[in-house]
Amino acid sequence: MKMYKKYLGIMSGIALSLSLVACGPQDDGKESGDTGKEEKPKELVVWEDILKGEGIKDAIAAFEKEHDVKVTMVEKQYTKQIEDLRLDGPAGTGPDVLTMPSDQTGTAVTEGLIKELNVDDATQGIYTEAAMAAQKVDGKVYGLPKAVETTMLYYNKDLISEAELPTSLEGWYEYSKGVADGKKFGFLALFDQIYYANSVLSAYGGYIFAQDENGNYDPSDIGLNNAGAVEGAQYIQKFYKEGLFPSGIIGEQGISVIESLFTEGKATAIISGPWNVEPFTKAGVNFGVQKLPELSNGKNMTAFIGVKSYNVSSYSKNPELAEEFVKFIANEENSKKRYEITQEVPAVAALASDPVVTESEAAKAVAEQSNFSVLMPNIPQMNEVWTPTDSALQTIATGKAEPKAALDQAVKTISGQIEAKHK
Repeated sequence: MKMYKKYLGIMSGIALSLSLVACGPQDDGKESGDTGKEEKPKELVVWEDILKGEGIKDAIAAFEKEHDVKVTMVEKQYTKQIEDLRLDGPAGTGPDVLTMPSDQTGTAVTEGLIKELNVDDATQGIYTEAAMAAQKVDGKVYGLPKAVETTMLYYNKDLISEAELPTSLEGWYEYSKGVADGKKFGFLALFDQIYYANSVLSAYGGYIFAQDENGNYDPSDIGLNNAGAVEGAQYIQKFYKEGLFPSGIIGEQGISVIESLFTEGKATAIISGPWNVEPFTKAGVNFGVQKLPELSNGKNMTAFIGVKSYNVSSYSKNPELAEEFVKFIANEENSKKRYEITQEVPAVAALASDPVVTESEAAKAVAEQSNFSVLMPNIPQMNEVWTPTDSALQTIATGKAEPKAALDQAVKTISGQIEAKHK
């Protein structure tokens, strides 16, 4: 899920004299001033997210011209780039700059995969507080935010009018009971995955890791099986028990089923993120978007705030130039241009009130939902949360375990893995 300050220019005077001694025997007949060396042009390799490269092409061209450098852009799934860097970095085939989700930052820093950046307070100040906080580990900056995202509610305007839209999850539950027949459905969500289920668990009082007044996480204090989390899981379970969700949406790949049902007009509303605005538009779906509904306890459904960032690889042979590229590509001007092309909501604070953003229904929904959302933990211990919690939620969804027992087991597993791997 930032004050208009002009980019102050690119640092000059960086000495990057990359030269390569020519191979082969030297010709004795050469003049003494001819060393046989051939200058190698400066080059950066940038890994961008899949189908998002178009959003930075113009900025890359400007950077190339200003710095007399060749920038090679490769599109890769952003959630897998750190995984690829572990192999490609040491092999010398990795990027200088990559993009990644904020929950991977702590792990990347611990493993020494990304470099600390020298970013002054003025530059940090152009981004929203949450987005910038997601780039820090122990107070040090390791990236600059490119986009923020939260989940939100998509609804099909051909199946339900705006006046009929339920404002609460309970309202969607009642609506779904009158619509779901095994082929068509009302409201759908991938509630057997913590990324989506957290919107309910957290609003009832559950939490992943406790935080102190400074926002630091305590991985020894896990709230995924407290009374609030159990209550939220019990509420989730009834959507499955009563057949309001199709059986085919169990597991991570179930999101494809949900999206297909929505695209085909067989689901009235789903929970998804801004990454589906373009696909649904291209598919011709007459959709609307809004923040997530309220719950019976009067609180709004929460969501994770995810932050995408640009980072410098520790294996970069041109780290200073790579850092300049990150500052350039993530500045206000280029963030706005990228938004216009990709529709990824920018992390620059000033752009939140820019007409190009405020006129977007999806961007407005993300901004509104962000008021009820929590930052995804970016400490390495978060890696131990996903699989055990998803497994617990799946047993709850399929009726193989009751919420309390399933969540207790998940927390026991998470705690054990943290103890074993993060001493």
